[in-house]
Parts: sequence; structure tokens; C-alpha cells
Amino acid sequence: MTGRPILHGIRVIELACNEPAGTIAGPAAGLQMSEAGAEVIRIEPPGGAPAADSVLFSVLNRGKRRVALDLDSPAGRAHLAVLLDGADVLLHSLGPARAQALGLDDAALSRTYPGLVVSAIGGWPRNHPLAEAPARETLVLARLGLLDEQPGHRAGPVFVRMPFAGWLAAWFCVIGVMARLLARRHDGRGGVAHTSLAQAALAPMGMHWSRAQRPTPAFARGLSKSTPIPLHRCLDGEWVHVHYSPDAAPWMAEALAVMGPAAVAAENAKYPPSHVAPNFGANKAIMATRPAQEWVEHFWAHDVAAQVAAPFGAIYASEQARVNGYAVALDDPRRGTVWQPGPAYLSTPPPRVRGPLRELEPAPAPSDRPRREPAPAAPAAALPPLAGIKVLDLGAYLAGPFATMLLADLGADVIKVEPPTGDAMRRLERVFAGTQRGKLGVTLKLGAPDAAPALAALVRWADVVHHNIRLPAARKLGVDDAALRNIKPSLVFCHISSYGPAGEQKDWPGFDQLMQAACGWETACGGAGNPPLWLRFGVGDYLAALSSVFAVLLALYRRGDGGEGQSVAASLLGATLPTVAEAVMLADGAVTPVAPLDTAQTGVSPDHRLYRCLDGWLAVAALDEGEARALAGLAGAPEKREAWFAALPRVEALGRMRAAGVPAEPALEHQGDTFYDDPGHAAACLHARYRHAVYGELEQVGAFWDFGDLPLALDRPPPALGEHSRQVWDLLGLDAAQVAALERQGLSSSPNPSIG
Repeated sequence: MTGRPILHGIRVIELACNEPAGTIAGPAAGLQMSEAGAEVIRIEPPGGAPAADSVLFSVLNRGKRRVALDLDSPAGRAHLAVLLDGADVLLHSLGPARAQALGLDDAALSRTYPGLVVSAIGGWPRNHPLAEAPARETLVLARLGLLDEQPGHRAGPVFVRMPFAGWLAAWFCVIGVMARLLARRHDGRGGVAHTSLAQAALAPMGMHWSRAQRPTPAFARGLSKSTPIPLHRCLDGEWVHVHYSPDAAPWMAEALAVMGPAAVAAENAKYPPSHVAPNFGANKAIMATRPAQEWVEHFWAHDVAAQVAAPFGAIYASEQARVNGYAVALDDPRRGTVWQPGPAYLSTPPPRVRGPLRELEPAPAPSDRPRREPAPAAPAAALPPLAGIKVLDLGAYLAGPFATMLLADLGADVIKVEPPTGDAMRRLERVFAGTQRGKLGVTLKLGAPDAAPALAALVRWADVVHHNIRLPAARKLGVDDAALRNIKPSLVFCHISSYGPAGEQKDWPGFDQLMQAACGWETACGGAGNPPLWLRFGVGDYLAALSSVFAVLLALYRRGDGGEGQSVAASLLGATLPTVAEAVMLADGAVTPVAPLDTAQTGVSPDHRLYRCLDGWLAVAALDEGEARALAGLAGAPEKREAWFAALPRVEALGRMRAAGVPAEPALEHQGDTFYDDPGHAAACLHARYRHAVYGELEQVGAFWDFGDLPLALDRPPPALGEHSRQVWDLLGLDAAQVAALERQGLSSSPNPSIG
């Protein structure tokens, strides 16, 4: 068993018969399952999928077995049934009505294949009023109001060039599948693990969209969309993104001193206040005096996190990306040797790239795999899929805590440890609360000798320890892999770094903003000829969190196979780099082209963009030939369309689009509070509500999955500081004298009675 891939013996059917060109979520989910060791059979229509010769298609479908079936014919459906007989997992993006017409609805699959795990990735949850709407990311973001959440170079909603919801949805899909496979180990039953582009898109909004009965001033303030972003133009015209204040770096400190307080104040007054850089305006003026590369090298030498906003795809040449396997060289049948994204995480055995894109095969022969035995009847009281798993969360900021929050949502028992002074993110209260629900909160001063027994008790309790503390600091605190697995060898230890566990940058500080810059997304999202633009959705943090959860579940799955505990790793760079899969780097160093965002930030083509109507914006995504022809027949040639839309009220333009079969949605604005008043969102469990010790009634983004017969655990609010310290110490067997000693020495704390 030692050398076998973790998912050896698992067969996945990826049903791709209805996906438009450029679809990401389903194929990316199949790729993750494949490179973790599963056999993935991708079902395409006769003649193959749209855009099968594109770079994105070749990356997302490498190593899979591609089979042609006509599911509208009895023979095609019979062949699919043969494949499903021996399968463990079915991935698809069929709407509820289409699935039922093909006999692939949840009820029919459960009756026929009771051990099968089924994950559908739609545009919206299957019990949402928009469940049958086309699964087009731009339309989902428009209808949710997220295109209005991104500040742009003009007023109003802007087209988001990075398809972040598709990439997030792929990770949500495979996490749901792994949770179901772990649950199947206990009860023998398959079942659903559905997710959607809408649920994935809402994940980052947990830090922006929430409502409280008794908000504090900091909670009510949140993170303003107008907060200036420290992207600074340098002497050579290149841009550098600096995270947190660079004032202590010698060049910056010297330049600030030369400017003097009055000039510094005058430069700062040109911009709104920045919570990350008190001298934002002065920094901007000073950065313009040197070339970009000189600045980043100076900042790196003085432990200031910074990155040049690179061209799209240039990251493939990064030695840091290559040494960690985040960029891999592969022989492409059409393009020769190319650099493309590798696996985003590390495990034992590691994920592996399984070769280039395969050619399409004819219909399969009868399966040689035995059909799975019928599953036992459902238990009287269904439990969440990860019930019984215990997780110790030592992380801070976003990526680490969001990962453990997802494990809590899935039913794991999670204890969050933070210092008695609080997690550094608590000052941004709404952001902090958006990554903490479901946890018991305890305070403990890590690294203090007298705190070691309490830490050891926490580790012995846990199945998983997860954090994103930089490893040099983790070693000093005694919370690195070696120290913790010395306490409990069967532990699954998961670490999230910034740049990966190997290479020169392995211990460097890093943040989502810098990964967007390094991977070229800030340049791509700015639009042609514009300055770079950061997506405020914190995409890199969320991708890293999700990839780490997948790695943890793989490790738990392997441990359940008779394996041992192990260390797994994810990183911001490793998780962000796969999103560059639209392009690859050729042998000569050139990067294949991608569709650019226009200067007005409305879209990437006349068929896929935002149009302004008389009274608001409308998003159109005519992604196949028939839809594009229908749009042209209705609104005319591309050069005439802006005038056509501008002459119509939005509701009329939308009605005409839908009548002609052109996928379109209104680009809604100011949806932060409206989101929680929408009954359709509530019916689909997109809201969560609980009582918080400080805020009273708290409403947050809700379920990221639908497990059908298995519940999620969405009933515990984020903890107040030290809220459960006494409860946790009692759970772990510390006596009253030990707890009193911890509190007397300032190593732990209990809540003030005024907050419960």
C-alpha cells in the first residue's frame, strides 16, 4: 500500500456532455481526483467537447480517459449505465430537469447505485429558484451583486476577469466528494455532495457580507470598497504591490525622513486612509523614484512582503513555482514541451501529473468491475459527514481559519487556539467572524513553557492540527510538524505557507494580494492599458484553504486504509497558480495568449460582457455558437450593441434576451443587506443564523454544500475571545488548579461576564 496513490481503486465518471467552452469547475474537480490517484473517465458528446483544442481544456483534462457517448440515444445511456455500475463517484453539471430526463436525478441514482457518490456543480443550488439557469460564472456573479463589490477604474459593476468562482467550486466539489467517501466508510452508503458556482462565489463574501443585531463600530464599518490598495507605480512604469506598511525598510524610512512631516502629510491627504499603510500617499510618491525590481529586492531583504504585478503566465518561469512542483513541464501533443500548473498541495504519496491530454475514445466495452453491493438502510439519525473528527486550529488571518471553519461546517469538532490578546485579525471584526463559525474558542500563549502541558493535551485530543504560522515561528512556538507528531504520531498535520515548503522563498511572508500580482491576475483584471487591479475577494487565501482541506481529507482517507498519520501542505502560491491554466509557457519562454479584458472593464468579447441599459447594467454570456447567433440577430453587429442596450430599460432588454435564448442576468448593485432578505437564498440555505456572545443575532453566508440526507453543522457562532476556555480545559481533563495557574500567569483567559 505504501506506494499506491491515495485514491487508488476509486473510479470517477465525469459527465461533460453539456458544458460550454471554458467550463472550469467540473473538469478541474475531475483533475484533482485523477491526480490524487482515482481513475477518471470523462464522458463527452460525439465529436468531442467544445474548444477541445484550447490550452485550458488540455490542462484540465490531462491524464483522463475521454469517452464519446450520445446520452440522447438509448445506446449512449446504456453505455453510461455500464460505467456507473462499477463507479464510486459521478461528477456532473446537469440542471435538475435535464438530469431527470436522462434518469440521472438524485432519487433515481440512489435507487440504482446506492453506493455512488454524486456531486453536481450547477450555477445555483438545486433547491434555489434559479437552479435551472445556465451555469455561467459571469451571470451568477452579476445576479448575486458581486460584480458591484469589485472596485474598478470606472463607477458601477465591472467584469471580473478571473473566473474565481469556477476554481473555488472545483475545490468545494472534491472536498464534498471526499467527505462523502469518508462517511461511506462508516455506513456503506453513497449519496449526494452537491455545490454550485453561487455557493463558491459567496465564500469570500463571508468577510464582507454579514448582519448583526448589536454590531460594534468596527463590525459595522467592515472593509470599505474605497480603501486604497497599495499598488504603486515605479520609475520604470512597472507596478509593485506592497502588503502592510513598508515604512521600516531603510530606503523608505530614509525617503520619508527627507520629505519631512509636512510633505508626508500632504501626500497622504491625497488618498483615503489605508488600514494597511498609514503613509500610503507618501509611499506612492517615493516608490516612483526607483525601478520596480530594485524595490522588491530591497523589501524582500528587509522582510517586507511585496511583489511586482507580473504579466499573465510569467509565473511559470519562477524557480519557486518549479521547485515546489507548482509549475511542471509536460509534453503537449499540439504544442510540444510546455510549462503548466502542477498539483496545488503535497501529501504522502504525493499527487502526480498523469500525462498529457488523451484522445477521444469510442463507447466502452462492458465493465470488468463488479457492481457495488446495495448499501444498508440509512441510520435513524443522520450525522454530518465528518462527525467524530477532531481538529485543532492554531492558524490566524484568513487561509488557516477558513479551512478549519469548513471542517467544522462538515461536522468536525474544532477547537480554535489564539493568544490571550486575540488573533491578529480580530481588529477587522467582520473579516474575523467570517472564518470562525463552528469552533470552540480557547486562549493559550503558545511557546510559554508553562503552557506546554495544555498544548500537549490539545494535541492528544486532535486527529488533525492545522495552521498557517510561518514555520520558523512555528518551531520556536513548538507547533511544527516534528514537535506535534512527537506528541501524537497518528496526527494529520497540515500547514499552509505563502510560497511553498521548498525553495528560497519557503519561509517568506506572503498574502493573497501578492499571489494575484505574481500570477498575473492584477494585470489581467486591470483591463487593456489600465493600471493593475487587485480583486478584493481574497481569492488566494480561499483557494489555499480549500486545497489544504482536500489534502487533510485525503490524509484521513489514507489513515482509514491502515495508513499512518502524515504531514500535508498547501500554499497561497500553489493554490493560485492553477488559475493561470488558460495559458501555458512554451519551450521558448513565450506564454500562449488569453482573451484580454477591455479598457472599459465591461468584458472579453461582444458576446461575453456587461452592457449598460437605460436604468442599470446587464450581463450577457452567449458562450456557444447558437447563443451568439441569437444575440447578433437581436442586438445586431458588435459595433451596434451598446446603442441597442442603452435605448432599453433593463427589464425589457432582459426579457428579449431570454425570449431569444441568450443567457443574461441583471448586474445587481448594493446587495450586501438585500442578500439576507431574499427568500430564495434562504430556501437554498445560503443564509446561516445564530446568536453571538457580543453581536446578538448574527447572519452570515450559509451552506457551501448540499449533502441531501446528511446535515451540515451550521449552528455555532464564531467564538468571542476565550469564550470556551474553561469548557475546553474541562473537556481535556485539566483541573481547577491548572486552569487557575494558566490564567494567573496570563497564559489563558476566560470571557468577561458581560459577554457571556
